[in-house]
Amino acid sequence: MTGEHERGERTGTLGPQATFERRVLGALEASPSRIPVVLGGCGTGRTAMLRRLRDRLGPGAVQYVDVEHCATTPERFLEAVVASSPFRSAERSYTASNARTAFEQFLTYLDATRAPGGEPATFLLDEALDLKTFESFPGLRHVLRDLVRALAASPNRFVLSTRYATRARWLLRDAGPRFEVMQVPPLSAIEVADVLAPAMNGYEQVATEDRDFLARAVLAITDGRPAYVKAVGEALGTQRGRTADPVSALVQQMVTGGAIDRLCRFSYELRLQRARGYGALKAILDILATEEPLTLTEISQRLHRTPGSTKDYLSWLEDVDLITSVHKRYSFTDPVLRLWVRVHCRPVPPTEEQVAEDVQRFALGKLPRTDTAPTLAYVGADATAEERRSWGIIEID
Repeated sequence: MTGEHERGERTGTLGPQATFERRVLGALEASPSRIPVVLGGCGTGRTAMLRRLRDRLGPGAVQYVDVEHCATTPERFLEAVVASSPFRSAERSYTASNARTAFEQFLTYLDATRAPGGEPATFLLDEALDLKTFESFPGLRHVLRDLVRALAASPNRFVLSTRYATRARWLLRDAGPRFEVMQVPPLSAIEVADVLAPAMNGYEQVATEDRDFLARAVLAITDGRPAYVKAVGEALGTQRGRTADPVSALVQQMVTGGAIDRLCRFSYELRLQRARGYGALKAILDILATEEPLTLTEISQRLHRTPGSTKDYLSWLEDVDLITSVHKRYSFTDPVLRLWVRVHCRPVPPTEEQVAEDVQRFALGKLPRTDTAPTLAYVGADATAEERRSWGIIEID
């Protein structure tokens, strides 16, 4: 978000994500320090933010740990974390002959390590809840509870992140005041404009009003998720001619093999694999992809299961944040993932024309509407300027 920081310095304001990053940093720098627990779904920028914090704080004072990708066995995890440590105080021996000892040594490492000058060390634990996988090893039954207790008592500084918001809130319900749960906000229109700037050649040939409209259109169809915005921006950069069409860019990235197809496929499969009831859960997502929000009774009738069993399935989907319940009505947490399920969860891969039709219906409820209804992704060259604007197609001077 470098552009957003620069814009903030000029205008005196910051976008939601830049403000959020400052809030995380403020919690770390408080006395006593608080422990931010950063919650955000796939593609919301959690990892990018932690890496920016690492760079900002300096390599000698902070250690970033990608828990998701190095949490194998407790013994190997301990070895990997200590081996990659930037702290000289970590030169003491951390060895373990079994899983329990290895995890205890890891907690000791987090507590005893110091930055240069004896200052508190800072640890950024990305996808920290994946440490729960250690609970399948002998002697480890309450790994996350033990982790929370150890961090709360440590003089060091920590930031935790996870894509599993529901699980994190449940874990921290009695954790004490030092832990501060923070939900990553979506991008603002100004931040979207900054992300799109490289694809639009810095908007050198785009009027300010068109730039702002383009940013709002992309924001509307991506739900403000940085990964989706970036993918749409990359597609915009490949468009030929003198128009910028975010809807056709979304089609380009939603087709099989496109960037958003890959992002959604990863999120969908990963979360289902971390839940129970795989097949039934997919069926419920398929139902909600067609129509939402729905009540428990409506879902159970469509699923042909009892309300009791359907309630269990829904709770498992909520546990991995695939769906959200508001006033006892259920819907997808991520609207773009809902679109992906409707597009791709069918017997045969969709054609580009089928993807375009589904994206058109999706965008109808997101973009500004007018009395005219041109074909969304493929407006012809004879369309009026107003029609182009109404569907997010920006003329380049």
